[in-house]
Amino acid sequence: MAYETKTRPTDDPVEAFLQQVEPARRRAQGLQLLEIFLEETGAEPQMWGPTIVGFGYLRYVYQTGHSGEMARVGFSPRKAALSLYGLTLYGSNTDLLEELGRHRVGKGCLYLNKLEDVDLDVLRALIRRGWADAEAFVAAHPGSALLRDTAT
Repeated sequence: MAYETKTRPTDDPVEAFLQQVEPARRRAQGLQLLEIFLEETGAEPQMWGPTIVGFGYLRYVYQTGHSGEMARVGFSPRKAALSLYGLTLYGSNTDLLEELGRHRVGKGCLYLNKLEDVDLDVLRALIRRGWADAEAFVAAHPGSALLRDTAT
């Protein structure tokens, strides 16, 4: 049975999504992350599903044949925590994580309670490195590709 990627790029406006995020402090943090990701990636943001702001576009293919699509890096200002994607692939970037400040790492996400808990210069370095890590991932997985800066 073929795997169907659930989180796909949409044409929904990023700013409209961020303006409706609750509570207000999480909305402000989402807008701040938008600015940071824009500066560090140079890519235009795009909504991936209803709640993820993604940057760049990656098609991946594993040796098993499993394939899918994802943003190179991204974030979601969720009520419980800020979820950041593409910054800790396969346990990478532990050196920067040690310097980041208060955070949690899940299987594929970096979780922040609030931006005030972290060193923003280190976060910027993580974003730049995550963006570059996507190129290394593609090189290591034949059939994978960086398709274009955005998935429009």
